[in-house]
Amino acid sequence: MSKATLAALSECIPIFTMLQDENRQQILMLLFDHHSMTVSELTDHLALSRPAVSHHLKLLRDCGLIQAVKNGKERIYSLSMDKAVVLLKNLLQSLERDMNLTPG
Repeated sequence: MSKATLAALSECIPIFTMLQDENRQQILMLLFDHHSMTVSELTDHLALSRPAVSHHLKLLRDCGLIQAVKNGKERIYSLSMDKAVVLLKNLLQSLERDMNLTPG
């Protein structure tokens, strides 16, 4: 594996870490389906407490997979995966380049 691929993989590790948790997967799917939701709305759809949902949202936001817009006292959460998609595409392209360089 090339140094470029290892660097691309390293950049993707936070994304993979976020995606390995089932609760965060459910949050991402809900945001995909509903486009945007508040913590209360998400909590209504999940078997998690409001603090637990807030914790997962913070992790997802810190990783850049979602964004929050303040609306009065509440925050409205939505997907923001453009950067993650670019990083994952870069990893895939680097892996494909490495495979083309490997004989056999």
